[in-house]
Amino acid sequence: MVGTARSVTKYPGFGDRVHDAQRTFRSLLHALSHPGERDRIEVALTPPPGLHPATAATCLTLFDLDTTIWVQPGRSDEIRAWLAFHAGCRFSDRAGDADFALVLDVAAMPPLTSFRRGTAELPETGATIAIQLDSLEGDRQLDLTGPGILEARSLHFPHMQEGFWRQWQTNTEAYPCGVDAIWLSGDRVMGLPRTTRVREVS
Repeated sequence: MVGTARSVTKYPGFGDRVHDAQRTFRSLLHALSHPGERDRIEVALTPPPGLHPATAATCLTLFDLDTTIWVQPGRSDEIRAWLAFHAGCRFSDRAGDADFALVLDVAAMPPLTSFRRGTAELPETGATIAIQLDSLEGDRQLDLTGPGILEARSLHFPHMQEGFWRQWQTNTEAYPCGVDAIWLSGDRVMGLPRTTRVREVS
């Protein structure tokens, strides 16, 4: 426990909490408003091992005292301690109870149906999933359509687990319920709101 406590101060959060959070929020808003476009999160911070800068900045911007977080099992206690100290968030061991989810190993990611999807009365309570990848570029072509996209957008994306995009199609068909996803790697971010339809081409 002493080592974990020391690591919290070893890895500082935002240097300028208000302005860094505002800058990060603008990048996140742009990413979710323009699905499939890669943007950059340009803030300086030192996250603990296992968190990319964009992931850490997203967590410190979205997580707070009023949010419950699910962190993928198997992650270090250091990450949870860092998030608790800098964001003040609470944690849940049940993905379906969390406002936000943090996925750091996409190969072991649970099905999208595991996460909170909201209700017909309160669709906005569907979870937002922050998914960290080694890169936002890959050899799988995806075609995206939906709000925020003029006609269609094609991009090359990393390989996901088998059947993931079929799960996403089901997620989109459940609108206004469902989950939103924020993809992160290094200092880059890409958003996929639940309204975005994705077709895997190759």
